[in-house]
Amino acid sequence: MKILSALFVAAGLMTASSAFAAVDADAAQALLKKSDCMKCHAVDKKKDGPAYKEVAKKYKGKADAEDKLVKHITLKPMIEMDGKKEEHKAVKSTYAAEIKNAVQWILSL
Repeated sequence: MKILSALFVAAGLMTASSAFAAVDADAAQALLKKSDCMKCHAVDKKKDGPAYKEVAKKYKGKADAEDKLVKHITLKPMIEMDGKKEEHKAVKSTYAAEIKNAVQWILSL
């Protein structure tokens, strides 16, 4: 009986740990660099686009933050830059996990 209980506890911990896996900051930054996001954004200073820390601050505590940012970096919305409307570039990945990791990294700042 103890062995069976231990197996259930171990299985539960493995499931919980994968659900709350840590953000891979290096992979997130590599994807954002590969996608040329760093041309317009920086971690802590404004460039043509807002700093990622400002984005995190804007969305802090909002339940839909992750979903909104995923859509923003994948669906090419219209943005205003230098007084002109233009299409925001999409992140260069089709892997949902990679995109989600990048968004979670931004929100963690």
